[in-house]
Amino acid sequence: MLDVPCHLQAPSVAAPAQSLLAKFRAVRARSRLLAAGLSAEDAALQSMPDASPAKWHLAHTTWFFEQFVLGAEAGYVPVHPRWDYLFNSYYQSVGPMHARPQRGLLSRPGFDEVLAYRHEVEARIGDLLARSDDPELLRRITLGLHHEQQHQELLLTDIKHLFSLNPLEPAFKPAPLQGVSAALPLQFINGIEGIHHIGHDGDGFAFDCETPRHPTLLHPHALANRPVTNGEYRAFIEDGGYRNPLLWLSAGWTTVQQQAWMHPLYWSDDLETAFTLAGRQPLDPNAPVCHVSYFEAEAFARWAGARLPTEAEWEVAAAGQAVAGGFADTGHYHPRAAATGSGFQQLFGDVWEWTASPFTAYPGYQPLPGALGEYNGKFMCGQFVLRGGSCATPENHVRASYRNFFMPPDRWQFSGLRLAQDR
Repeated sequence: MLDVPCHLQAPSVAAPAQSLLAKFRAVRARSRLLAAGLSAEDAALQSMPDASPAKWHLAHTTWFFEQFVLGAEAGYVPVHPRWDYLFNSYYQSVGPMHARPQRGLLSRPGFDEVLAYRHEVEARIGDLLARSDDPELLRRITLGLHHEQQHQELLLTDIKHLFSLNPLEPAFKPAPLQGVSAALPLQFINGIEGIHHIGHDGDGFAFDCETPRHPTLLHPHALANRPVTNGEYRAFIEDGGYRNPLLWLSAGWTTVQQQAWMHPLYWSDDLETAFTLAGRQPLDPNAPVCHVSYFEAEAFARWAGARLPTEAEWEVAAAGQAVAGGFADTGHYHPRAAATGSGFQQLFGDVWEWTASPFTAYPGYQPLPGALGEYNGKFMCGQFVLRGGSCATPENHVRASYRNFFMPPDRWQFSGLRLAQDR
């Protein structure tokens, strides 16, 4: 999801234009709300090549609607034609784009100009929906809304990385200190085995990488009832986990040595605090560990005498669960400890969960024609699938079949892990 590859599976029935307009306004307002507390300086900075400035996120999502919705109208004249180059991301078939690592150098257009651009495009989309309910138009707007929700999550994770580099460690959103939560004992729950179908079932929106739905064979296995906690991960560190090459994949061990990793991203060296979007906070030992890479998740699982689940194992377990949990809608923006109870906890929300599955095409997968289908195949190389959403993900953006994906060293997202075992 580095620049939010846009995987579209059109909904079977397009939403009525006026209902979709209300959703459009709500999602767009949410993006403005996330940026409301940022200064122009905050919004312009880029902390690393994998991140983007908040101003760029706000402009790019607007460019997406202008390019793929308004631009589909014959004779459409863009609001700012030269901005196409600045705010295109990876759509090579649309035209050239500004180099990603240099987005933080774009002092112009200014923050206020970008907000004015958003307002103008929103007005034009409203006018278009007032006179047209063409199904293809509605499908493209629906895609644009899910695309923007992905960028809302990226805006939060990118701002967190940026603020973590400031010696003042500013808070994006202050929050009261949380006490240590109750511990939920780790248990393994036998998974369903045999032949089962995974992938989107065709009800509502999905990205095309979630399709087609297909059968897969699940061998006897078990999944942990909850994600791995900070306390459990701290035990891995204290046992020399980052110093034992036998626990790591070769590429992971090389990364550990080159980057001098000794703990998850944002943890203090004494393993007592972590930087959060509420500033530096005490580490809750019972909350899910987050900001770990695939390499770290895989090494921890090996140390624990377990493994990471496959995405098929995860999806079959999650298919019968309600999509509810610690999402961005709560405004907390940090994972919390699992509630007490039986059965699976926190399959959705709080932290994305690394799986052992590489991000590849499902059997029979076909990309969409044209520029909107450009993003899939070229990202299906060298990345691993994460499932479930996080505390930075909008709740109505997630479903059991949702496939997120990142490179193995990536850890600035809210990524954690759940253990699995063979049985």
